[in-house]
Order: sequence, then structure tokens, then C-alpha cells
Amino acid sequence: MAKTTARKRRWKKIAIWISVVIIALVAGVFAYLASVTYSPSEQAEAAMKSDDRVVVSEVQNGYQFEPKGQDITQPNVVFYPGGLVEPSSYAPMARALAEQGHRVYITRMPLNLAMFGENRADSFLAEHAGESFVIGGHSLGGVFASRYAAAHTDQIKGVFYLASYADDGGRLDGTNLSALQITGSNDGVLNWESWEKAKSNLPNDTTFVSIEGGNHGQFGSYGMQKGDNAPKITEQEQLKQVVQALEAWMKSMKLLQK
Repeated sequence: MAKTTARKRRWKKIAIWISVVIIALVAGVFAYLASVTYSPSEQAEAAMKSDDRVVVSEVQNGYQFEPKGQDITQPNVVFYPGGLVEPSSYAPMARALAEQGHRVYITRMPLNLAMFGENRADSFLAEHAGESFVIGGHSLGGVFASRYAAAHTDQIKGVFYLASYADDGGRLDGTNLSALQITGSNDGVLNWESWEKAKSNLPNDTTFVSIEGGNHGQFGSYGMQKGDNAPKITEQEQLKQVVQALEAWMKSMKLLQK
């Protein structure tokens, strides 16, 4: 009986130590991810505030930017952030599109990694069922936005990629979707070889835009990204060209409507 009790105590201690080790490992992972996650710039933080032109609100799975005092221009826009980038880092782009009349959603991803939140666009589409949507993302976010679109071709009208591409899991060739790929000529982070190979996964109706002097990080607003090249244009100029390309693309699809 004494041996049995001692054995139980020993296993209880082992179980406690295992629990402590697991908790420490999980805490370490969270701490590490937090230390390498890119935070929004002051400009991005300012763009998160509502004013007389755009109303910014926190919604399920993200943030909504809605034009104030004007009719909504279709399509609605869903955006998946780049890996380990806080969603508010893309507020300047979302605000600029909202000022054009679009309802824009920036998705908040678990651990700031789109691979853990591929289907988070569901709540946005459900909120405005019957309206038209395009979806896209930056870098890793674009890959998983494409995967979402591939599984929801009946609900998504088009997909846009900022320094990103459609991998085999998000291939859209053979679909009737429209696609837009925007890259920066000074991008030092994008895997250009993978980007080139992935062109075969895109639909026939794909528009390619290259921003001369643009880099990887300036598709958002969070400063220089590790491994990136210095840009030759300002963040504001790159944002302007991105928004112009998006508007021209949506217009070409004849999706713009009040």
C-alpha cells in the first residue's frame, strides 16, 4: 500500500513538472512571436481613428472602415495582413479605400499569422450577405486570402495580391475570378522564384502591376522589414499607387456600384 502511494506521488510530481515545462514553452513561444511582430507606425495608428470621413470600428475578427456620409461603393474589400504584422499597420490603405466609398475589413489573425485564420472572412461576408466582395492580402496574408477565395468562388469576385501569390492550395486557374498582382521593384523579402512559378495558378483574367522603387514593407506601414531593400519612393507614394491600381482593377471588372 505504501509503495502504491509513493508511486502515485512520484507520477503526480512528474505530471506537475511536465505541465510547468509545457506552460513555460508556450509562454516562450508567445513572447518570441511578440518580440518579432511588426507594430504599426504613428501614421497607421492615426489612421485607425474615426473622423468626419471614415468610421473605424472593431468587429468580430477584425476592424471595419466605413465611409461616412456617403453610399457604400461595391465591392466590399477584405484584407489579410502579412505574417507577424499587426493588422492596424494596414490602416492607411484601408482608410484610403474607405474614402473612395468602399467598406473595408482588415482581418485580425491568431498570433498575427494568416495560416491560423484562413476562414475569418466568413463573418464579414455573412454580415453583408448578397453584396459583392473582393479579398486580398500582403505576403503570407495574400497566400491564405487566395486559399479562401478558391474555396468560395461563388462568394468572391476577385483576389488581389500585394507582394504575394497563389500557391497550389489557393490556385485559381480555371475559375472565372479576376486577380490583381502588385509588386515592388525593390522588394527584398518576396521569394521571386516562387512568385514566378505560381503564375500558372492564376486565372486568365489577371492584371500585373509593378511599383517602381517600392519595397515589401511599404505595402503596410510598420517600418523596415528584416531582409527588405530600401525603397526608392516614399510610403505615401507607394500607398497611392496601390490604391490607384486597386480602383482601376475593380473598375475593369465593372464591380464598382453604389
